[in-house]
Amino acid sequence: MSDAPDSKLAWIDAYLAHLRGVRQLSPHTTAAYARDLQELAALSGALDWDKLDQHAIRRLTARLHAQQLDPRSIARKLSSWRGFFHWLGEKTPLAANPVQGVRAPKRAKTLPRALSVDDAVQLVAPARPSAGAAPEPAELCNRAMFELLYSSGLRVSELAGLDLTPGKDSLGWVETGNREVTVTGKGNKRRTVPVGQAALDALQAWLAVRPAPGDGSNALFLSARGSRVSPRVIQQRLQHHGVAQGAPVHVHPHMLRHSFASHVLQSSGDLRAVQEMLGHSSISSTQVYTALDFQHLAEVYDKAHPRAKLK
Repeated sequence: MSDAPDSKLAWIDAYLAHLRGVRQLSPHTTAAYARDLQELAALSGALDWDKLDQHAIRRLTARLHAQQLDPRSIARKLSSWRGFFHWLGEKTPLAANPVQGVRAPKRAKTLPRALSVDDAVQLVAPARPSAGAAPEPAELCNRAMFELLYSSGLRVSELAGLDLTPGKDSLGWVETGNREVTVTGKGNKRRTVPVGQAALDALQAWLAVRPAPGDGSNALFLSARGSRVSPRVIQQRLQHHGVAQGAPVHVHPHMLRHSFASHVLQSSGDLRAVQEMLGHSSISSTQVYTALDFQHLAEVYDKAHPRAKLK
């Protein structure tokens, strides 16, 4: 390489100095780049930087994959390498960026975590009040939110955005008479989903004690300060409720959405209906729940069939 420092590592040092001085990246981020680039130097051996082509990078990526490195880690390394060669191409007559177009192996799709029917029902069921004590407004608000998450498969952001009544700028609202909730989901797409009786009852109990919002908004669910409840507050309330109810796993709002989809699919087998209720633009996003459904059936089989267990 013309006008190159004495070694490959010298080019790495120059690039790291550029990241620190020009791009002003944090020490933590710069250290991560250093590790990734030093690993590339070790993997490529005696080959100089301008001798590495796309085929060589693909071989190195395959070696990392063969070492069972997580695809996300490989993707991060490729990103580091790509940025380095982009910078190097501005400093030297590099023919092309050898990392351009090289992708990490696809990550194996992990199944969403869903509760069993019994665990989901127990989670959203109202806590037993003390003898003679009426539920606090906050408890009624929580119960209505949790029931609605499980009843209609809402995203936590959709739940937080619900208004008491529909208005010009409303993102969502519940129509108790029609037993349905309308929300605005990803891609600004609006959909309407049925609401179950348990959720409607919980909503009526909450509306009977709901105070006037302190911020003058039309929010359906309120924080302790009287303003619209945030997704983060909903997450924290559900987590605390799950611990108090003795939930078998750490629970979060999206787990109730997964549970909704899985349980409706188990009962109906109607994938298209579940797709519409979840607001998925592609059926492939919904098909993951068919694997969950089969997993559930397999567990039932393993427990029930006398010949299921291997000796």
